[in-house]
Amino acid sequence: MVFENSTLETMIVSQDILQNVMNKNGLVLGGSWDYERMTFDYKYEVPEGIYYLRIPGYAVEGDVGARNAVLQLMDPYMGKHYYPTGVEYGSDEHFPERLVDHAVKKIRTIADELKSLI
Repeated sequence: MVFENSTLETMIVSQDILQNVMNKNGLVLGGSWDYERMTFDYKYEVPEGIYYLRIPGYAVEGDVGARNAVLQLMDPYMGKHYYPTGVEYGSDEHFPERLVDHAVKKIRTIADELKSLI
């Protein structure tokens, strides 16, 4: 599930500001980065399964590994985790409405905080 037109996809943010806002809102970077990209995850563990809200970005300047990047954010998306294959994002996946509602609120909060800082 892709959350289009969230306004995040229009933002270009320095890595330090992005990292602080994401951490403040419960999203973690973990191992989801390389020298050009970062993906922040919010994990939902509910009776229906494990789901992830993901907010990706790619470097338009600098280097993520050197912690001096400026990132272009992309559309957030949600997927369901299946053991042992990993996270699936297909259009045939069912996402509980309460998770989608929570994800939309979290995306709006992050977008508002980033707008106030950039």
